[in-house]
Amino acid sequence: MDFRLKVFYTVALRLNFTKAATELYITQPAVSKHIQELEETYKTKLFERNGSKIALTPAGKILLKYTKSIFDLYREIDFEMSSFNKERQGLLRLGASTTISQYIISPILASFHQKQKDIKVNLLNGNTEQIENALINKEIEIGIVEGQSKNQSIKYIPFLKDELVLVCNSKNPFVKQDEISINDLKSMKFITRERGSGTLEVIEFALKKAGLKFTDLQIEMQLGSTESIKSYLLNSDCFAFMSIHAVSKELKNKELIVLDVEELSIERYFYIITLQGKSDSLSELFIQNMANHYNLKL
Repeated sequence: MDFRLKVFYTVALRLNFTKAATELYITQPAVSKHIQELEETYKTKLFERNGSKIALTPAGKILLKYTKSIFDLYREIDFEMSSFNKERQGLLRLGASTTISQYIISPILASFHQKQKDIKVNLLNGNTEQIENALINKEIEIGIVEGQSKNQSIKYIPFLKDELVLVCNSKNPFVKQDEISINDLKSMKFITRERGSGTLEVIEFALKKAGLKFTDLQIEMQLGSTESIKSYLLNSDCFAFMSIHAVSKELKNKELIVLDVEELSIERYFYIITLQGKSDSLSELFIQNMANHYNLKL
């Protein structure tokens, strides 16, 4: 029954039998057989099939909710019981927004693995909105995000300070100016992240405080990753507000240049997010490891 529930859980998350089969290292007919046996056990359909697409039925949604709870409990049991042998084991599911997953999280993961070699860590990458949704849907235990939304079911813990700076190609004509004004931004062409990005949320808020609407900017293109924005900047005369952590290498190599904007400073924190009132020993262990890595008190 446990494995059938695991098959159901995987299909329910992916909404695709083929992807579930690949992930579980079994055949697609085997996936179909397990789902059919579950449906026979509960005498109800768990998925609606419409051609090649599937969706959860009301019964399927209820089973998914309880299956998540069962597997969360198993994960906690595995970790707590392994502690008695001084060989901590378990699975920790993390989510990190784009800037963090590319430039911040890797040293933390390496440090954690050196101390806890038997704990498996899965990392989900996405924008802030996607990571928050994954946390709410209990697909991850901990998230690390760039923006601070107002979701009442999420606990936000300030983690690491960051600064967003205006950057452009070092050959851009604007680099000759010592400082640019807020109004100069209206005549410049920008590359930005997509909607749902925590970085974009912070930029919009800072510009509004400085008396400039985000819609006043000329947006040449929206791109889905920090690396694609940097690559675009290196091959154009556009501008972008980016995390100082994300462009440190390009600044050192003098491929990109920081432009000072008069009376505009964009500082923020990266946040650790967990569900309100939801805590487990493995998550607490990882958060403490993060704090130790940066000599912080969280």
